[in-house]
Amino acid sequence: MKKQQNAIIELADISKIYYQKSQLFHTGAGDVVALKDINLTINKGEIFGLVGQSGSGKTTAGRLLVKLENPTRGEIYLKGAPVSGLKGRELKEYRKQVQMIFQDPYQSLNPHLSIAETVMEPLIVHGAGTRESRRQKVLDTLETTGLVPATDFYDRYPHRLSGGQRQRVAIARAIVLEPEFIVADEPSSMLDATIAIQLFQVLLNIRERLGMTFLFITHNLAAAKYLCDRIAVIQNGVIVETGHTRDVIDHPSHPYTKTLIASQPSFDICPIL
Repeated sequence: MKKQQNAIIELADISKIYYQKSQLFHTGAGDVVALKDINLTINKGEIFGLVGQSGSGKTTAGRLLVKLENPTRGEIYLKGAPVSGLKGRELKEYRKQVQMIFQDPYQSLNPHLSIAETVMEPLIVHGAGTRESRRQKVLDTLETTGLVPATDFYDRYPHRLSGGQRQRVAIARAIVLEPEFIVADEPSSMLDATIAIQLFQVLLNIRERLGMTFLFITHNLAAAKYLCDRIAVIQNGVIVETGHTRDVIDHPSHPYTKTLIASQPSFDICPIL
């Protein structure tokens, strides 16, 4: 795979297989191929969508990128450097640069930690700043995600927040270290359309203000159309179509993409779509 000068993240021939371990002699029967020969390049400053139905392998790709799991074959590159052999301090630095926003804000936030403690935790883990500078960084980051005034949210706990507010806290936690790259795994799937649009605008503002790059994982082509510069459509662990978002949606070439489009109830999730 030819390296792209503007690339933040590259996936080169990535496969992920979950082997059936209960057999005395491994025959391959029962193995699950979650990803097969994935090649993707995500450029600096773009929001790249990975679109597919449940079980397509899109979340597995996200988990590989944040190194919650390792690929069976292939290599992932961060700004041209391979990441497969990272350990210790280098792995910690990678995780500082590559963060994740999880799907369910009700499960991803520790109910026993205040909002301040939740967002501050990555700063403490990575030894960033002084106690006072960390406090100010948390307040600034909450403001960036639209939790204003931030002082009203600083000492609250998750149970006192709405779903949309919780997801903003999850976003704040992901961006507080100012990473290069963020994996957003279906961050709007548990929100109604109005709140989802507000959340998308938060992500767009973060991209504009902080220059961050996103992989936006979704089953919703309307969301991808609103948010993403380019998309890849994934089916059964295989990328079947890639391109600029509106080109793919307006002129799909693969039958699976056409099926996804036909299954969408409407693309009119907001007036500007």
